[in-house]
Amino acid sequence: MSGEGGSVSLGRGLTDDHGQITVFVVVITALVVLFAGLAVDGGLALATKIRALGEAQEAARAGAQAIDPDAYRADGTVRLQPDQARALAYRYLATTGDTGTVTATERTVTVAVTVQQPTQLLQAAGLDTLTVTGSGTARPRHGVSAPER
Repeated sequence: MSGEGGSVSLGRGLTDDHGQITVFVVVITALVVLFAGLAVDGGLALATKIRALGEAQEAARAGAQAIDPDAYRADGTVRLQPDQARALAYRYLATTGDTGTVTATERTVTVAVTVQQPTQLLQAAGLDTLTVTGSGTARPRHGVSAPER
């Protein structure tokens, strides 16, 4: 509507943008939730990674105790019995509830642990679990008198 003196009344012109701020708020809220999910679930994944590494190292150490007693008694040779080493490492993993693979030779035991970490906030983005792995290797030692350098 035009009034005297050429002024224009805006009247209903300002009310035509109802709902436009809602789209902006929804998008920003979704981004904040996703960033929070990355922080929270990323932290949980990191903690799970540390736990997986520890479990793999402990399982490898358990397997490294399978020293061949006949070889040791005969000439002091420290070597592993690979089948027994694998069995000991798998037994340790069974007590932790983790799954993994074990390889053993006469010199080393290597364990790779795989853990499925459920997500907390990233489920909103369709990501239900994160797969985390850790590995460890151990060797039998004879007469350890000082830390390894």
